[in-house]
Amino acid sequence: MTADEITALFTRADGQFLCARWGRPIVPVVFGVEDATLGVIKGAFEAVCALAGHQMGDMDPELGANLMLFFIRDWDELAAVPDLDRLVPDLVPLLVRLKAAEANQYRVFRFDAAGAIRACVAFVRMDNQMAVVPAEVLALNQAVQVILLWSDRAFTDRSPMAEAGGRAILRPDIGAVIRAAYDPVLPAMAQDWAHALRLAARVGRVA
Repeated sequence: MTADEITALFTRADGQFLCARWGRPIVPVVFGVEDATLGVIKGAFEAVCALAGHQMGDMDPELGANLMLFFIRDWDELAAVPDLDRLVPDLVPLLVRLKAAEANQYRVFRFDAAGAIRACVAFVRMDNQMAVVPAEVLALNQAVQVILLWSDRAFTDRSPMAEAGGRAILRPDIGAVIRAAYDPVLPAMAQDWAHALRLAARVGRVA
């Protein structure tokens, strides 16, 4: 993957380059799925964290759980979740926009003083498109999308997933970018375009 391709993964629609990784162990909690599916989701996050060389934890000392993942059937369901508006600013107008756009997923990130990810609230609306996706693929895709702060356009044209041997896997080039971004030598957050060059150099070594 070239520096230009990596730059595109972290350049937002407004032209701003921003790459950030988690600065603390990820402690997920999942709502809206059956108990049997929880293990699938946990396994996906464990696999992506292992790929990144990052950790999962049992308790965030500040927040308890720092990753909340909601699976819903309709955006209106979120309006009834107690105190969700305290975690997600302007929740009601956000839901209006998501319904108008017929969106099926959305993520809200929070950051610490150094710009690293400290928390994430992720929503997945199980529309007809999502409902046919196997649980393993859906879980892995969500884990990939929260392990870094990607551009809002990063995967609009091409999924981070690929197919090999009849099963869905993470694209090797995206996996290499994740590993590179978690190199402890690199900053947890970067807004400098040169960061893509540093990632590209590391992708070349780990791919």
